[in-house]
Amino acid sequence: MRNLDDQPEKPRFYSVTEAATILRMSPMTLYPAIDSGSFPAIRIRGRLVVPARAIDKMENAALFRDEAVDAAEFS
Repeated sequence: MRNLDDQPEKPRFYSVTEAATILRMSPMTLYPAIDSGSFPAIRIRGRLVVPARAIDKMENAALFRDEAVDAAEFS
């Protein structure tokens, strides 16, 4: 799907692998964080997806605070 500027729309959700790639980490690092409740995700019949907005909020908070943020604050 494209928007009016003929640019691809940003997805609303990422797979765990896509989210890990964006965050430059291994999916095997991200899965335990999700399972422990310290990283936001949605489980649908065994499949996990990560809301794109959650990653955006973490990025914005880190930039606004000018410091590292804990992903657990956003889960």
